[in-house]
Amino acid sequence: MSPHDGQSRGSSGRITETDVSRSRPVTVTVIDYDEARFSERTYTLPGEIQIAVLPQGVTWIDVDGVHDTGVIQAVGDAVGIHPLTLEDIANARQRPKIEDYGDYLYVAVRMLAPGDGEFNSEQVSLVLGRGYVVSFQEQPGDVFERIRERLRAGAGRLRSVGPDYLFHALLDAIVDGYFAKIEELGERVEIVEEEVVADPDRGTLQAIYALKRSLIALRRSVWPLREAVAQLERGESPLIDETTLVYFRDVYDHTIEVAETVETYRDMISGTLDVYLSSQSSRMNEIMKVLTVIATIFIPLTFIAGVYGMNFAYMPEISHPWGYPAALASMAAVAAAMLLYFRKKGWI
Repeated sequence: MSPHDGQSRGSSGRITETDVSRSRPVTVTVIDYDEARFSERTYTLPGEIQIAVLPQGVTWIDVDGVHDTGVIQAVGDAVGIHPLTLEDIANARQRPKIEDYGDYLYVAVRMLAPGDGEFNSEQVSLVLGRGYVVSFQEQPGDVFERIRERLRAGAGRLRSVGPDYLFHALLDAIVDGYFAKIEELGERVEIVEEEVVADPDRGTLQAIYALKRSLIALRRSVWPLREAVAQLERGESPLIDETTLVYFRDVYDHTIEVAETVETYRDMISGTLDVYLSSQSSRMNEIMKVLTVIATIFIPLTFIAGVYGMNFAYMPEISHPWGYPAALASMAAVAAAMLLYFRKKGWI
């Protein structure tokens, strides 16, 4: 993919300010490690940042916040990130994608924020270079804490392999975060399905549309991510060792599973919406049928009442002592006969 693909905004490569709140400082955590050593340090001011990619081992630069362009520029200058990539990092509305600049790989993905409710995500930018990995996040809190703990404890194979494996671990943690959201959405879909079958109301319709919005947003994040991971697992970049490709294939499989599950839930919620609309239409038909039966029964009764309510002087029924009861009895007989006829026809 060309480095300039999707760069219609800001062709000059100038970093523009984002609309993310500036009330908190940007923190830069630099972790240097290899099999025998580990060091971790944190900076909050651009002038304090000291980054040196060591010839041996791996350097992980984790930037928490993209609203301070000075910090982004300082990190970019330290490791040699192209200005167009820095612009994409600062613009937190990128479509998930991958770009190969030769000296480094740039991947933009959506990381799901924890918690219930509507779909909520933030952009995470990952840069893989020779001997280093840089991660840029919008907000505090991420899914990388287990990776940090493994590095600090020296557990697993993270400390004994190169930056491409760390790059895979970060990407895998982001993809695994989708499964928790999918499980939550699946439970909500089941609840809505039960409500539709039992006693749907206007709140049920709102819940259906909320789920549809969440699933659409999730699909927009997953499908481009699938394309990016597919390009990584093909092994076209020399920055990814052949022994690491099998791990990227595993991430690709997880991405496919997420995408297929999202499509399944979209079909389910669409079917649930159809069932809801059908049930509401059927309910309306039942109401209209009852009202129609009542109106039909009262048509002849109204006719009888109208005839005997004309008050002409020479109406023999008026002077009859049983005229009023006879009129009422005839109305009741007509109504009963019509009800029996409707029941025989299966209309009620």
